[in-house]
Amino acid sequence: MKNPLLLVSDQNGNMFEIPDLLMAGMSLNIPVVPEMDELIPLPEGSDFFTLPGRAALGFDPVNKEFVEVTSYQGEPVHPVAAFMAPAHLQLYRSACRRLPGSPRLPLYSYTALGWIDGTFYVAGMRIDSDRRQDLKLMNTELIKKRARAVKKRLPKNRLVQHLVDNCVFRYGCPAARNFVMERWECPLPTSPACNSECIGCISLQPKDTQIEASQDRIRFIPSVDEILEVAVPHLKRAPRPVASFGQGCEGEPLLKGELIEQSIRQIRKKTARGVININTNGCRPDVVERLCRAGLDSIRVSLNSAQQYFFRTYFRPRDFDFAHVKETLRVAKRYKIWSSLNYFMFPGFTDHPTELQALESLILDTGINMIQTRNLNMDPDWYIDELGLGALEPEFIGMRRWVQRMNETYPQIALGYFNPPREEMRRRGFRLSR
Repeated sequence: MKNPLLLVSDQNGNMFEIPDLLMAGMSLNIPVVPEMDELIPLPEGSDFFTLPGRAALGFDPVNKEFVEVTSYQGEPVHPVAAFMAPAHLQLYRSACRRLPGSPRLPLYSYTALGWIDGTFYVAGMRIDSDRRQDLKLMNTELIKKRARAVKKRLPKNRLVQHLVDNCVFRYGCPAARNFVMERWECPLPTSPACNSECIGCISLQPKDTQIEASQDRIRFIPSVDEILEVAVPHLKRAPRPVASFGQGCEGEPLLKGELIEQSIRQIRKKTARGVININTNGCRPDVVERLCRAGLDSIRVSLNSAQQYFFRTYFRPRDFDFAHVKETLRVAKRYKIWSSLNYFMFPGFTDHPTELQALESLILDTGINMIQTRNLNMDPDWYIDELGLGALEPEFIGMRRWVQRMNETYPQIALGYFNPPREEMRRRGFRLSR
């Protein structure tokens, strides 16, 4: 196959290729031409973005140089990018240069995108074979019908109303869609408050950032009974069931530790089936210990970096620090529950030797079971500026090589995207103590 061509868009968002330039990608601030084994056809369910206020970068194969493109045939053009469907890992971000006065980009990831022989290609790879959020499994009309039915069945349950009205109908959340379809992973948002001010928070953004949060945060605290009405039937009936506290439409669930502890105890009185999981920033190891005693099965802790400085700079924690996060993971290990990192991936930084060394040290310290590779949803230039990543030496090893190194060096650690059900844990030789 020939290398894909550079894609750009006109002022109206119409995309077209530049015939003489090849698609490029970006690792940190360094443009590269992706290798053929770093490209896949655009996954179904992906979205397209134009990147205003930026110059596209393509590679001129004749002169062997990268070229900036701001116009074509006398008309202005913009770079383009793909927001890949779930379960895919970005290997390179869209290659472009920010121009003076450019607007800040919304909270999405921007993967390098090209075109050849009638097909879109992206610099990415599928990292998880689980199909639970694949678009082809999302029958929109049936989901709407089931959503209305569950809302009618539980009209006084505020959590159900939130999951249907806000998550299914307003944002099309895949987890909420699967809840109304009674399958796989079910979301259990509980906390309107948070104790960190993440730069790229998708549910709350200060006005001075010039961007809007991707989704509104839950505005109430559900009761134990409301949580049980959602979680118990799901765990009893759904295939490969998982019920997860800690969602994108809330703050930090550990701040509602007592509520979650009571809920877990009551859930486990009614069913032993499925996995009860919490997605968290890992701020309260003492609360996590109580949840483990109550019956928590798995935990996913979010990190943008295994280095304390970069962690602090991104998360901006108010009443905890990196030491609390590490202790939370150690607690999970002591109680023999499944532990994952929700690791924000950024080409050129995640695969930089200093970050890789810090991650490997964390792995050896905490004994995690999984790394969920999540593409960083944030304007790349904003992230680089805030964390000072421009000062790093360009020593990245490449994201595909990063994946290979993890698989070869730590075969006991699963690489993926989703919180696993019991069946997947058992397949990997891990059995929950309960």
